[in-house]
Amino acid sequence: MANDTYKQLRERLDQYAVGFGETESGVEMKILKKLFTEEEVGMYLDLTLDLESAREVAERTNRDPEEVEQVLQGMMKKGLVFPRFPKKEGEPFYYAAAPFIHGIFEHQLKRMDKELAELFDEYVQGGQLVTKPIIPLRTVPVSTAVPEGKSVAPYDDVRKIIKTKDRISLSDCVCVVQHKAAGHDCDQPLEVCIGFDFYAEYYVATGMGRWITQEEALAKLDECEEAGLIPQFSNSENPEALCNCCAECCGGLRLLKLSPQPGLLAATNHYAVLDQDSCTACGVCVDRCQMDAITLGDEVAELNRDRCIGCGLCISTCPEDALRLEEKPEAEQQVPPERTDFMKPSSEFEKRFR
Repeated sequence: MANDTYKQLRERLDQYAVGFGETESGVEMKILKKLFTEEEVGMYLDLTLDLESAREVAERTNRDPEEVEQVLQGMMKKGLVFPRFPKKEGEPFYYAAAPFIHGIFEHQLKRMDKELAELFDEYVQGGQLVTKPIIPLRTVPVSTAVPEGKSVAPYDDVRKIIKTKDRISLSDCVCVVQHKAAGHDCDQPLEVCIGFDFYAEYYVATGMGRWITQEEALAKLDECEEAGLIPQFSNSENPEALCNCCAECCGGLRLLKLSPQPGLLAATNHYAVLDQDSCTACGVCVDRCQMDAITLGDEVAELNRDRCIGCGLCISTCPEDALRLEEKPEAEQQVPPERTDFMKPSSEFEKRFR
């Protein structure tokens, strides 16, 4: 009976966001049994993707409100739901079912241990990280790679988008935390994940993040670029988060790098161009490229456009200005969708509280 319940949970999670696929090894069931008690599985299956109070859940499912509140509080502390904390005295907590990604996995930021980290590594290797036709993140160019006087599309302008946000949080990167907990090395900065709006609110409220200003967010961009991290927005017109990622830790980039043509798979509207006449084969760009798109030949570097995802990290550090950023032809460009199931829009979470 318990296995049937966890199977229902796996199937439910596979309906949400990027999915939660079934692997040959069955490692996904080990993950769920580590994260959820049987009581919590039953409660999760009674939740929806919309925020509800414990009393509303209880009335809808014929449960005792106090017992529902107790279980949901425990689930919130374990990162199994999206919470909305009370804004004023007497207001209740609200809860929504969290997808596995983005959601439950990211919420293990403060609870990640070696066992869970290794289970997640095995799950990624099982090839079921994304089972839905969704592109979760899109790569945007680092700001210094854009030539002075040349603009990029508004949805690719990371600094411009940050300046439209008034609720911004900063937190550690769960991918780095997971990678290190599994016993791997990574020397990238840890506090690099930026959340907006509803997501910023609950990251701060749950202690996973802290508030920062627009100016601090812009300074963090500069720090991440210097460290060689790839900026990736959640893939929608009005993004809910900005990840600054490395291909050793980030599950999505790890899978992308394994492809022979990352540049054709990534949601990106740019690519790097190399002027071999100006190149001195110093090798700086090779070290900066996380997709192995640049290699050193006998006398100059060589760039494989099929592997380039247009982040611009190679351009901003080339001492000879031998690299430049170009927009893809219009037919190849990807305009982000108005919304995405990867991260439910903050406006949809918060509509009932306006």
